[in-house]
This record gives sequence, C-alpha cells and structure tokens, in this order.
Amino acid sequence: MQKIYFQDCYPDKLSHCYGCGKNNNEGHQLKSYWHTEQGKISEQAAEQTIAHFMPEPCHTAILGFVYGGIIASLIDCHGTGSAAAMAYRAEGRAMATIPALRFVTAALNVSYLAPTPMGVELELIGTFSEVKAKKVVVEITVSANNVVCAKGTVIAVKMPESMCPT
Repeated sequence: MQKIYFQDCYPDKLSHCYGCGKNNNEGHQLKSYWHTEQGKISEQAAEQTIAHFMPEPCHTAILGFVYGGIIASLIDCHGTGSAAAMAYRAEGRAMATIPALRFVTAALNVSYLAPTPMGVELELIGTFSEVKAKKVVVEITVSANNVVCAKGTVIAVKMPESMCPT
C-alpha cells in the first residue's frame, strides 16, 4: 500500500510551513500518515498517525544530541497535520478535497524525557484525545531507538479565514 502523506494533500498556497511544507525546500519536509499505512493492523493503530525524521548535524544542541526546539517543531507539525487528517476522516472526506481543512497550533506542551541522540531516525506517533469540528487534541510521542525521548500535546484549531492566503 502506498503511503498518502497528509502534507502532500495540502493546497499549494497552504504548503509553505518550515516544518512540513512541501513548498519550503529549506524546511524539515516532515511527512505524516496514518499508522495503518505502515502495515499496522491493530485497532489502536487505526486511530494513530506516524512520521519519521532524521536529524541533521545542524540540529545539534550538545554534540551527539538533538536540539529540543527541533523536537518541539516536529511535534507541532505532526500534531497539526494529524489534526487535519482526523478532521477529514471525521467528515468522511479525502484529504485533498476542497474546501481545505487546515489546523494551526493553539497550544503546545512538550516534556523532554530522555536525551535524543543524533544519527538515529526519530519516530513520531500521534494519538487523538479529543476531536471536534474546530478543535483537535493530539498526543505525540517522539522515540529514538525505541526509547521515548519526548512527549507532547498539541491543541490544534481550525485555521481562521483571516490566515488563508488569497
């Protein structure tokens, strides 16, 4: 099964985010998708999202470890992308359908649980704790080598019309 990355479904005018925008070549290019598209079949995985990110040397905090701000930005982008995907799912719509459903961060809380090593692909798993039409709360774990290094909560709200580019 081919993965459908949430961020690749965003309209071009809404695809410039530093963390996940497909039109931002300088950014992280984070790609999120439903956990089931990785071959998972458990009921829990059906409601989870996943993304992977390989830190680069410029993402260093202390030699050998990833800068916490990068981890926060990954949680942020995976959370808002996951919120959009869940909103489409709740409406029974495909991700690329119009009008676009985009979410922005209303609150972000990150707890750093263990040092995050460089040179290891990070895995982000998103689980939904609240889903409403204009607000989605996503709990994110960030793991390296199967060790949870950080947890975050993203309160994502539907992007106001005033933020939509014309």
